[in-house]
Order: sequence, then C-alpha cells, then structure tokens
Amino acid sequence: MTREEKQAAIEVLKGELESTPAFYLTDSSTMTVAQINDFRRICFKEGIRFQVAKNTLIQKALESIDGERYAEVIELLHGPTSIMISDNIKLPATVLKAFRKGKERPKLKGAFIDTATYKGDDQLDVLAKLKSKEELVGEIIGLLQSPAKNVISALQSGGQKIAGIVKTLQERPE
Repeated sequence: MTREEKQAAIEVLKGELESTPAFYLTDSSTMTVAQINDFRRICFKEGIRFQVAKNTLIQKALESIDGERYAEVIELLHGPTSIMISDNIKLPATVLKAFRKGKERPKLKGAFIDTATYKGDDQLDVLAKLKSKEELVGEIIGLLQSPAKNVISALQSGGQKIAGIVKTLQERPE
C-alpha cells in the first residue's frame, strides 16, 4: 500500500467510525475462507459493515477522531483484527452469537458503544442483551402512559360505582 492509499483508507474508516454509535473489534484468525465469506454474507444481509483492517490504520483513524476517547479501544488493537460497524448497537453481538454456535471464532476483542468500552469475549452476552434506543424509548413511553391509564380507569370505574349507588337509592322504597 502506498502512503496515499493508506491515508485514503484511514479517511474512509474515520468517516465510518464517526457516523456510527457502535463498532465491534473481532479476531477472525484461524477461520477458513469459506467461514469468513459466510460470516461476511450474514453481516451484509443484516446491514453490518464487516472488514478486516490493519491495526495501525484503525488506530490512526481513531486517534484522528479523538485519541483520548478511544484510548481503551486502541489498547485492544493487537493481532488480526476485523471491525464490525453498525447503527444498531446490539445487532453485531447477536450476529456473532448466532454464527458462533458450535464454533470458536470470530472472537470478540472489544466493542465501543456511545462512550462505553466493552473488553473481551466474555462481554458478548452482555452486549447481546443491550437494548436499542428505540426499545428504551418504547419502554419509557409505556411507563409514562401507565399511570395516566390507571387514573383514567379509576375515574371511570368510580363514576360507574357512584351511578350504581344513586340508581340503587332511587329504586329503594322509602
């Protein structure tokens, strides 16, 4: 790779990393070409950008964005590295889990989500259980609506009880 090609690759990677809330670093070494191609196909189908990249290119892209913010991620850049970039924060984790059933690779080196860094393959279950922004907003809306619904139903049932009592009193002989 020439210096210009490297700089262009860094700029492309920088643009992708700046525009996404989450990216995952994986180790896909020892996987066969067929396995990597299958994994790429699954990622493409799910809308995840998957690519193998040199650690120095990833490091330079992260440093050009904000080196301090990504310091913990930069520590994970050793050995063969693949990067998974997605707008959905938990989708790469669920794809990794589903693909790895009965397989050892690709292993999760780490993930960066918004401002949090998750290190190590043992974090895969945690990442797969994360809720997306849409799911959290839905839960909050549901929680906010629930007290209002309870108040309305109590008022409606209270009105029916009062109407029943008034009707009973009217029908009662004096």
